[in-house]
Amino acid sequence: RRNRKRTITATADPMLTEESSVVLKNVSAQIEAIPLPIAYIMEWGGEYEDSMDAQVAIGKQLPMSFIAMFAILVIMFNGLRQPMVIVLCVPLSIIGITVGLLLTNKPFDFMGLLGFLSLTGMLIKNAIVLVDQINCEIAAGKIQINAIIDSALGRARPVLLAAVTTVLGMIPLLTDAFFVSMAVVIMFGLTFATILTLLVVPVLYALIVPEAPKKESLVASS
Repeated sequence: RRNRKRTITATADPMLTEESSVVLKNVSAQIEAIPLPIAYIMEWGGEYEDSMDAQVAIGKQLPMSFIAMFAILVIMFNGLRQPMVIVLCVPLSIIGITVGLLLTNKPFDFMGLLGFLSLTGMLIKNAIVLVDQINCEIAAGKIQINAIIDSALGRARPVLLAAVTTVLGMIPLLTDAFFVSMAVVIMFGLTFATILTLLVVPVLYALIVPEAPKKESLVASS
């Protein structure tokens, strides 16, 4: 019995080099086509069930974690516009993730989801560095457009080098059947998003954050 219901458990241990998710995808249609007696139902267990349970558990906590991150950004920059610029760069990683998973023919499984969450933190960090540099340039007296251009050029090297070191560090995981999805998500997502961040974040900053009016000096007449 399982969950107080009579249960028949069928197990299999395929001697294949592919991931279990790929094996499940190949055999699921044929197995689910087997006719069942009346009042019988079939459910998938094993690694698939564990992965689904883990994703549901993480999904319940994701909204609060993203709200907490956005609240910290609002406190850090004392406003809403600049945090919006930073958060909007996160969806850019989906482009690289999709391309990477399609090229390598890997599934977006539980480890891929963990890789995406890690990637989100990396992209937010890069965007914070760029936006903070723009603010420093403006505070130094530059007009907004010049501050945006100089900051993008000045921070390009450290941002790119940080992305390259992370991507190179993921290479050994490509041969690991358990971590390969996470490695692909981080490598391709970070590569695409880093390049796009250096191009898109300055544009979003110019569109969303209005230029502060210059303070005119007042000369008192006597």
